[in-house]
Amino acid sequence: MTNQIDDWHKLARYDTNMQGELHANLLRNNNIKVSLQALSGLPGMNSGAVLWVQEEDLAQAKRILDNINLDGAALSDEMSDADFSIKPSDQTNHETNDDNGGNL
Repeated sequence: MTNQIDDWHKLARYDTNMQGELHANLLRNNNIKVSLQALSGLPGMNSGAVLWVQEEDLAQAKRILDNINLDGAALSDEMSDADFSIKPSDQTNHETNDDNGGNL
């Protein structure tokens, strides 16, 4: 038996299970122990989730989640074409292979 107290703290609440699972996996990938509590007992019901972390990981988990950019429009404005692997039109290869060794 261990003397460790399960000292879990509510870190965040999400409107969908998917958001909760995504952020829980991000924290797990950073070696933070996470408990994900679904807000519905019915299978398939997407009513949200709550993330719980232990006190020792709370500050680090908050820092990680606070650094997530949730504004998709602002994120795409910050990224360049190179981030999306978009080449200028003069670098595009217009040749198409005809599966017989030749080009169309």
